[in-house]
Amino acid sequence: MKRSLSRTACLFLILLLLGSCVAGSSLFAASLDPALLKAKHEAEAQGYIFLTTHDGIVANAKKESGLRVLSSFEPNVQSRMISSFKKKYPFSEVEIRETAGPEAAQRDILALQAGRGKQPDILHAATDFYPQYLPFAKKFDILGMAEHGVLGIPPNMVDPKNRTVVALGSVVGAVAYNKRLISPEKVPATWEDFLKPEFKGGKFLVEIRPHIFAAFPACPEQGLGLEWMLKFARGLRDQEPIWFRGYARAHTAMIAGEYALHSGTLYQNAVRAMERDPTGSLQIKIIEPVPVRLSATYLILASSSNPYTALLFLEHEASPGGQEIIDKYEPLKASIYSPGSALAKLVERKKVCVNAFETFHHSNEWMAKAVEAFGLPKAER
Repeated sequence: MKRSLSRTACLFLILLLLGSCVAGSSLFAASLDPALLKAKHEAEAQGYIFLTTHDGIVANAKKESGLRVLSSFEPNVQSRMISSFKKKYPFSEVEIRETAGPEAAQRDILALQAGRGKQPDILHAATDFYPQYLPFAKKFDILGMAEHGVLGIPPNMVDPKNRTVVALGSVVGAVAYNKRLISPEKVPATWEDFLKPEFKGGKFLVEIRPHIFAAFPACPEQGLGLEWMLKFARGLRDQEPIWFRGYARAHTAMIAGEYALHSGTLYQNAVRAMERDPTGSLQIKIIEPVPVRLSATYLILASSSNPYTALLFLEHEASPGGQEIIDKYEPLKASIYSPGSALAKLVERKKVCVNAFETFHHSNEWMAKAVEAFGLPKAER
């Protein structure tokens, strides 16, 4: 009888332990991963919050209430992002409000600094004022959790220094031309080609708020840098180009046959213009190094009431499904670091010059320097 009870007790204990292991399998697995534990300890030593399992993030999110997001994305993106997120996490309620432009960004920063109003959980951090947002970020080690697979976010999307901000999109610079006015083989193949004698005297457009010039100074390791940019800007001035303001206006005029060549437009804007071009004359050429600016930068605020739901939402926006929504409805503004995105395919195997987390708060300053080198008064905000 005693022997029988002993066997029963042993069997019960084995089943109990197995059940416990199954229920906490992810935590148990994490405890056996020295690299993950090391990353957690290092993050916590620097004051960051580091969760070792995705299940742990979901469990915490289930205890929270509705998520509030201040977003720069188009309404079509917002509504579809909410719908797809709720299919994954039906327990979450999400409210998104739109913010856009430097004036809105400055109001958001002032509200943060003053501690006024009801703050969102996730805030769009405008790149022009990027450093001013950082003190208000919740110290999740998003980068560490992404690198170790706790969060499904491509690590290159995360600020490598501050580790708390995710860039969900990108903007790419390109050259546009009218194929009826200039043959494709005559379109410049390098940036310096615009300085050739045959392009002197009103042969191409130059945007006077030149976004691509905010990328060039970020890449001295590729032979560019600030001095290269200023020299190139002065070279364009000496070519006596046609100064122009506004990408949409420029593309419309090119389609109408007024101008043959644009020396630096935005790829996304040019694609949209091509789709509306009944003549089929507007074309795009990608020149290396391809100027790229990371965009759609978001952080979770330290004051957030729903920080774990916010983590899941950022992860969802960075996921293939979320990036597909941005590509389709923004459009074409998903991250170059998102495998399969339109821009990732566009720049694949190409040299890129990325105005990223460390530099994009210099964008207005660098564009102003370019405009000064053009001989124009200043860059418009």
